[in-house]
Amino acid sequence: MLSGKGFDQVINMSGGIKAWNDRVAFGPEDQGLELLTGNESIEETLIIAYSLEAGLQDFYLTMIDKVLDDAVKSLFRKLSDIEVIHQKRILEEYIQITGKEIDRETFESVTVEKAVEGGLTTEEYISLFKPDWNALPDIVDLAMSIEAQALDLYSRAADRSADDRSRGAMKKIAEEERAHLEQLAKLMDTL
Repeated sequence: MLSGKGFDQVINMSGGIKAWNDRVAFGPEDQGLELLTGNESIEETLIIAYSLEAGLQDFYLTMIDKVLDDAVKSLFRKLSDIEVIHQKRILEEYIQITGKEIDRETFESVTVEKAVEGGLTTEEYISLFKPDWNALPDIVDLAMSIEAQALDLYSRAADRSADDRSRGAMKKIAEEERAHLEQLAKLMDTL
């Protein structure tokens, strides 16, 4: 199953998930799916996806003021910049699909509630992880958790989407989340 989803290296663990002694995905199977019910048009899907990216960008920008360490501040800025690039790509896809010429400011006025990518709010992520805001590994771990939750959310939403174009868009965004996760994993390996 995992190798079919693009994972190059799949390791079978003796004892399965019950033998695992580290963090696992959390929350109910339908977590975040209230945002992506499967009945959205491609336009609605892209608006929601943009909103989730904006929520995470806002989270990273908010965290800059909460930390003292310059390296951690820099990491939050870099993570925020990645979300801006992702938002730009989603907006470009929206313009291409709809044929509507719309600027970023106007587009942002139609976005939905501010939820972070995995379907939780900033406060919910903070209360779940309680990271040390001045420890780079804690920040990267938090970012990896959010990106993993986002990958999972977009994958689950794609599977239940009734619209082929929405399904395709969500699969594409899920792949981008996978790339973000891989970048963060490489960063974690350097810490």
